[in-house]
Amino acid sequence: MKNRKPESMEWHSQKILPQHLDRLAVVYVRQSTLQQVLDHQESTRLQYGLVERAKAWGWQRERILIIDDDLGKSGATAQGRAGFQRLVAEVGMGHVGLILGIEMSRLARSCKDWHQLLEICALFGTLIADLDGIYDPSHYNDRLLLGLKGTMSEAELHVLKQRLVQGKLSKAERGELEFGVPTGYVRRSSGEVTFDPDEQVQQVIRLIFRKFDELGTLNAVLRYLVDHQIQIGVRVKSGLTKGELEWHRPNRTLLQNILKNPMYAGAYAYGRRQVDPRQKQAGRLYCERVVVDPNDWHVLLHDRFPAYISWQQHQHNLAQLKSNRICAEELGASRYGSSLLVGLLVCGKCGCRMSVNYHHKQGYRYVCCRQAVDYGGERCQSMSGPTLDRFVVEQAMEALKPAALELSLAAATALEQERIELNRLWQQRLERAAYEADRAKRHYQLVEPENRLVARHLASEWEAKLQAQQQLQEEYERFCQQQPRLLSDAQRQTIRQLAHNIPVLWHATTTTNNQRKDLLRQILSRVIIDAQGDSEQVQVTLEWIGGTVTCAGIRRPVGKLTQLSNYPQLCERLRELAAQDMKPKQIAQQMNSEGFYPPKRRATFKAEQIQNLMRHLGLKPPHQSTAERDNLEADEWWLTDLARMLNMSTVTLYSWIRRGWVKARQQEHPSRRWIIWADSAEIERLRQRREQPIGAATRQHWLDYQKSRLLNSKSADLSTKYDSKIDDVEGMIDINSCN
Repeated sequence: MKNRKPESMEWHSQKILPQHLDRLAVVYVRQSTLQQVLDHQESTRLQYGLVERAKAWGWQRERILIIDDDLGKSGATAQGRAGFQRLVAEVGMGHVGLILGIEMSRLARSCKDWHQLLEICALFGTLIADLDGIYDPSHYNDRLLLGLKGTMSEAELHVLKQRLVQGKLSKAERGELEFGVPTGYVRRSSGEVTFDPDEQVQQVIRLIFRKFDELGTLNAVLRYLVDHQIQIGVRVKSGLTKGELEWHRPNRTLLQNILKNPMYAGAYAYGRRQVDPRQKQAGRLYCERVVVDPNDWHVLLHDRFPAYISWQQHQHNLAQLKSNRICAEELGASRYGSSLLVGLLVCGKCGCRMSVNYHHKQGYRYVCCRQAVDYGGERCQSMSGPTLDRFVVEQAMEALKPAALELSLAAATALEQERIELNRLWQQRLERAAYEADRAKRHYQLVEPENRLVARHLASEWEAKLQAQQQLQEEYERFCQQQPRLLSDAQRQTIRQLAHNIPVLWHATTTTNNQRKDLLRQILSRVIIDAQGDSEQVQVTLEWIGGTVTCAGIRRPVGKLTQLSNYPQLCERLRELAAQDMKPKQIAQQMNSEGFYPPKRRATFKAEQIQNLMRHLGLKPPHQSTAERDNLEADEWWLTDLARMLNMSTVTLYSWIRRGWVKARQQEHPSRRWIIWADSAEIERLRQRREQPIGAATRQHWLDYQKSRLLNSKSADLSTKYDSKIDDVEGMIDINSCN
């Protein structure tokens, strides 16, 4: 009788069978937070002490597995708990005979995870033990008791969490719940929040708000701070240097947090970020916390902190940020610069928004380079900015005329009526779908529970009706978003009054480019362009606010005659006119009258262009008259003839005349043509200069120009001063020739 084991030990031994002892005994150790691991070490020792209990029940030490991977992790979910997932995997492979835990809440505080573990343990014959005893999940009574313990564990977690949340909320409603303060504020040891004692920190914060009110965009404020090398003072939140001031370079996230934080307006806000379980992702902390609408904040108390700005200014800043975001997503931000359509312009080939390239000499161009930037492809198309801007402005001014404006308002009224009719149809469809879903629900609720076949069918039918109703509701929301904005009576009257003044205001010197851009965005939703290959033909589509669409074709400047869409017809017509022995000037006039046009930005053909094109086509220009040839003296050339001789363009040779690099004179009457003197030596010199590299030729040209300027500036009485300067320039010329 002395060696008899206790009755409880005999009861335990009855559940532990030899097949259990042949498998592993797993001791699962978990603490909810890292703070509990550090502060509640006695609980951790107690859990590790379960190894001795497993040895007392017959397991060898090498057959006892300790899983402590989940120390510092909550049991509210199995996500992110590698130890629990390892335990379930070992049980599923039939390796575990007994699971030991100090209590059931250590294994799981979620009924979903807990009952999944019970199902697997019952299937593979694994026992579960805690401080109260050993349980066999395959037995009904033990399974019932384990289920109750799991439910109580989950309820306990909910009660604890609810108690803490309600305590925090109650304290926040009084404005006493402390949390971190943003840059520009400090919290004293007494709990009082004050301005940062550093005056520079305060000045930078006030500068940010002032510049945002002036510039209007977050990116503009960031550029301003970067351009002026302004840094933002930030207090260290943790570590050995906690509370010390550090200066950080400005960034977009920091500026956005400053502009959106209501504390800068003196308001105490709690609940700005709330938990959305749909955003939860495994392995990521706090990703389920999302920013909510101010109307859904838990607490909002005004005038609780010293304020940098007023509450009205804070609301204005939030509205401005939202407006900028809508412009960037729907219209595209207007930005700065002389271009009027940036943000409105869309490529007709790929559908991407087009950007603007500025050049200090050539103005600006609209370019679609999205494929090239993102995918390393080719640019879709480009177009001269001023040409397109002029066309759009003309269309806008035409659309804003009183007569056209009345027609547009009448069209908008018709669209409103049409939208009302469509909305009425949608409401009827939604009402019908709601009725069908409600009827399916009533059918399911009235069926007898014993008739399971019918109940399953009615349940699937109800689910289908609910899905159809939800899909229809989503389609209706998309329909509402795609409809044009409606105009109120006051807006209509204001538009009629402004119709007569808009052209005057547009061209006024006091009107800025940003104001013109804002005006275009009030009447245009977007502008689509589609260039026809490399030609000058461009199809432009204007989509107006209200749904009206205007399509038109315009010409863009191109660099070459061969890019013109009518180049073959132009060449054929030139051959016909040249066959009639017409002079280049007459041909130019005739072709201009017939609607032909040159490339680049010129509106009409000139005689010189006709001559160049005739030479390119191999057509012999008409002979010069005897009178014209008699006007030339010995070794004199017409500009075009000398350019042809030197195999260079007439434009380049004309630029040499303007710089004084050649000796030339201009006829006084009537043609005012340029005549250049060039004997054989001069022609050879010009030919050599033409063949020189660009840098050397430019330097030689400058030296020659300086010498000619000094010679021309000499007066009748030759002075030693001018002679010395000429000698210096000639010396530079000799050195340049040797180089």
